[in-house]
Amino acid sequence: MNDNPHRTAEESRTARRVRVVHPRTAAVRRVPSRGVLHEMGDETVLGEIYLRSLVRSQMRLGLLVCACAALTLGGTALWMALDPGLDHRHWLGMPAGWLILGIAVYPVLIGMGAYFVRHAEHNERDFAVLVRDR
Repeated sequence: MNDNPHRTAEESRTARRVRVVHPRTAAVRRVPSRGVLHEMGDETVLGEIYLRSLVRSQMRLGLLVCACAALTLGGTALWMALDPGLDHRHWLGMPAGWLILGIAVYPVLIGMGAYFVRHAEHNERDFAVLVRDR
């Protein structure tokens, strides 16, 4: 369709579109703010603060799980040292101390590992939300 009867077919094909905007539209434009990811990528002070908070929360979690594991294993060893009768008690044909160290401790350690993974992922999700929202 040729909306201008005086325009040739060649001019119609090469005509450029013109964008019409309100004159005040350009005045509203602002400089986009830098995101937290840029702050961390550029190694700014703010980015370092965010990363340090993630590292601290993961460190606290790791130290908590390590302390619990040390108390579990140390407590078991202490119990065996303080109760010499464990060597003479047998369950399922094995000394009770061996059963405690070989079987009973592992579910507790696996539970601690699951706790660590679940909470470490939670810390990372919280950090990702914090970074995304800024």
